Parts: sequence; C-alpha cells; structure tokens
Amino acid sequence: MGAPPGFRVMAWPEALVRARFAAAGVPIDGEHPWAIQVRDARFFRELLARGSLGLGEAYVAGVWEAERLDETIRRLLAANLDRIAMPMDALRRAALATAALWRNRQGRRGARAAASFHYDAGNALFRAMLGPSMVYSCGYWRAADNLDDAQAAKLDLICRKLDLAPGQRLLDIGCGWGSLAAHAARRYGVEVLGVTLSREQQTFAARRTADLPVTIRLQDYRDVRGRFDRIVSVGMFEHVGPRNYRAFFDTAAQLLADDGLLLLHTIGRYDTTAQTDAWIDRHVFPGGKLPSAAQIAAAIERRFVFEDWHNFGPDYDRTLTAWWENLRRAWEPQGFAARCGEAQLRRWRYYLLACAGFFRARHGQLWQVVLCKHSRRARYRRVV
Repeated sequence: MGAPPGFRVMAWPEALVRARFAAAGVPIDGEHPWAIQVRDARFFRELLARGSLGLGEAYVAGVWEAERLDETIRRLLAANLDRIAMPMDALRRAALATAALWRNRQGRRGARAAASFHYDAGNALFRAMLGPSMVYSCGYWRAADNLDDAQAAKLDLICRKLDLAPGQRLLDIGCGWGSLAAHAARRYGVEVLGVTLSREQQTFAARRTADLPVTIRLQDYRDVRGRFDRIVSVGMFEHVGPRNYRAFFDTAAQLLADDGLLLLHTIGRYDTTAQTDAWIDRHVFPGGKLPSAAQIAAAIERRFVFEDWHNFGPDYDRTLTAWWENLRRAWEPQGFAARCGEAQLRRWRYYLLACAGFFRARHGQLWQVVLCKHSRRARYRRVV
C-alpha cells in the first residue's frame, strides 16, 4: 500500500502557522469541512517539533479534527507544504538518509518483520475493510461503480495484460490473500505459485485456493526457484526498497522464461525522495518506500524491455475512500470498537483518508508496468 509525504514546517509562531495553512485553503478553526479544528494547543507544538509524525500522532490522539480529512491533506499537498522543512525535522531526515546508506531495512529479516507488523493485524479487520474480494490494492474503476466490481476488473486486467493461457505457470510475488491466484487459476487455467511473508495471508490464501492448482508458500521471493511463464507482483514492490530494486529484477529475470512477461503493479511517487513519511513508517508500513519512475527505469536497464506503462493513480483515491467507508460502517457492528478502541479507528481513518488526499493531489501514482526479456520475439499489444 501507499504513504502521504511529510508535513515539515519552520518553528514559526502560532499566528504564522495559521496564516500559512489558511493560504493553502485549510483554515485552522474555520468553517469549511476541510478546515482543521484544534482541540488542544498541543497541535502547534507537535506540528512544529515533529513534522508529519507529530501531525499524525496528534490526530490519532484527538488533538485536532477535520471533517473532510482527505481534502485537508489534498489541499496541504497542493500548496506544497510538504516541501517546507523545519530544522529539527530536517536533521532527523538527514540522519535517516545517512543510516540508509549502510542499513538495508528491507533485507530478509526486516521484510518479514514489516509484513507481520501490518498484514498480520487480523483477517477479520481486513475482511471488513476490503470486502469479499480481500484485494488490498487499487481497484480499476474505468467501468465499475462499486468496489467489488472495480477489484474484479483489476484482477482481470492483470490476467489479460499477462496474456494468460491454460498450462502456463504463474509466479505471484507478494500474493496477499490469494485473490489474484484464485482468479488466474479459475478463469485462465494456469498453475500458480504464490509467495507471501505474512502467516495470516498464507493461511487464508491456502484455504481459499485449496481446490485449485495453486500453491501458497510463506517464503521470501529471493528464495524462489524454478521457471515461470509469467510473473506478477501486486502491491509488494513498495516494500522492496531502493537498495534492493536491482536484486528484485535480477531475481525475476532468473525465474522468467525467455518468452515470458512480468507485470509490476506498484504505487509510485511523482518525484524521487530519500525517505518515506515518518508517520506511515512508524505506524503503518515500517521500512516501506515508494519508488519513482526514474528509480524503476534505472533498475530494469539491461534487464528487461518496457512493453507498457499504465498509470491509473486517481483510481486509488476512490479505492481508499471505499475502504474507509467499509471499515467505518463495520467498526461497531462487528465488535472492533470494543476490541480495538477509538484510537485505532482514528489511526485507520488518518491512514486511509490521508493517502486518498495524497493520490488526489497527484503526488501518488499507481503504475502497472509490463516487462519482458530482450529475448522475447512475440509482439505485445496494449490492454486497457
């Protein structure tokens, strides 16, 4: 999944903070639904001292509120307030960037811990949020008017782009709860190997595909062996990390048949940054990092040929909003309020709606990239 960039502001007096936000179309204590309502004066201290981390944690703590949180974030990003650095936050980010030069946070141990942190939160919660499809990636809303249809359209779009046919072997890197594996095996007659680092996902996916030619393993993609006619990775590349991009594509090249196709479905940023958002990194996706187009292009050079690059980033805004509405409606009836508490609900609201604003501002993209080896001779025709 995706992350709103950090909000980093100079250590200004409160009056100047108010003026800057008002100029961005987000008045503090204003009447618009996207206005920020400050419930506690700690809001200014948290914002000034800790940037995006303080902003997000203050929201979860109930220090501030916004009726249209998604639009609040969209407006702040549109005004480029994420580019205004404050001294303490700039020092923190510089320290993290320096550490990233020698520490691989997305190595084998870090990748497994990060997957468990988020994806093992409980299948019941994800089922309530995602709906029956259990697809945790952007839907394709081109001809859909509801979440289930958008997710079904996305799964079929991927299968058609991969030109799947009976008898082929498909590797699904980061297979989630097995939705794509089940769709590909049932509708296109392929044999599927899905790998994930989440125990909850592996158990669920193995159960739902038990009657299909599908194998679901709890395995790092770097340990997969064999040869596959097609490879797909949906919503997993965001966890690979820049230090591992080339290794990811090297691994895929070793596993892919000479005439095969690889489809990469990933969130991307419109610019290249050294670090991810501090609040997302701490509370949602530890070690996650959104790639830029330049980073992907550099990593595939002399490894793969670009066949197609499709961006439907605006569809993620609608997908995230639908997920939030599902979770909001289910929170009390399904017992999450009693088990998880108000702070957890606010954490999920901030995560989902802030990310919706991130895509609405076009800072976030959603890319499906189709790749092949230089040895492939068959002509590829674009699918939409």
